[in-house]
Amino acid sequence: MNDKIYLVYDKTKSSLKIKHSLIKKLKITTLKKCNIIIVIGGDGFMLQTLKKFFKYKKLFYGINSGNYGFLMNKFSNKSILKNLKTSNSIKINPLQMTVKTKNRQIKKSIAINEVSILRQSKQASSISIIANKKNIIKKLISDGVLVSTPAGSTAYNLSAHGPILNLDSNKLTITPISPFRPRRWRGIIVNDKSIIVIKNLDENKRPISAVADNFEVRNAKKITIQVNKKISFNLLFDRSNSLYKKIKIEQSRKETSNS
Repeated sequence: MNDKIYLVYDKTKSSLKIKHSLIKKLKITTLKKCNIIIVIGGDGFMLQTLKKFFKYKKLFYGINSGNYGFLMNKFSNKSILKNLKTSNSIKINPLQMTVKTKNRQIKKSIAINEVSILRQSKQASSISIIANKKNIIKKLISDGVLVSTPAGSTAYNLSAHGPILNLDSNKLTITPISPFRPRRWRGIIVNDKSIIVIKNLDENKRPISAVADNFEVRNAKKITIQVNKKISFNLLFDRSNSLYKKIKIEQSRKETSNS
């Protein structure tokens, strides 16, 4: 095996145990010299690591030591060498979030899973949503709204009863969180070339925050969201449990639960 590995891991006991096992089996090198970054942890840690190291343009192979680990692979001490050698690469483009705050500051961040617009106080949010200069909804009273990528459609979006998108769908989903008015609005699926603009209609009484995965901007006034094609993440998945397969399993679970 010619792969040169750089290890990134969180500080949990299970992650440290996996790390010690890998050191005995793999050729560990520096970040600059490696061609694969192995990330040991959960989905949250993977998201942090992708954002931190994407400029190095490496392959990322996640090993789950957390709970579900949707972006991760199951660790097998016996099969790790084979799994790395036969793994398949999935390319993911993140969302680009640009936020103008109440104080006219501009904040930017990328999001791999979703951008969440959330009420910041006990008052429900009051927002408008535009996609490609067309009104999606003029006034949404709710706890917030999500804009999710296909990879993120099985995360917070699914918990908010949003649709699961196929990885190659070239779509984004806009999903309300506990909509009050219009009460029956379930959201919309748009093309991934869309430029989505969300405005706070009552910034003084109903403040909102904008969150790109785990990066939060408070007192948001206007949020612009679009796919950033200039940035790509290459994630490696075991052939036996690809990201495509994981999404299909979640789609089946949802259909079963609704039957």
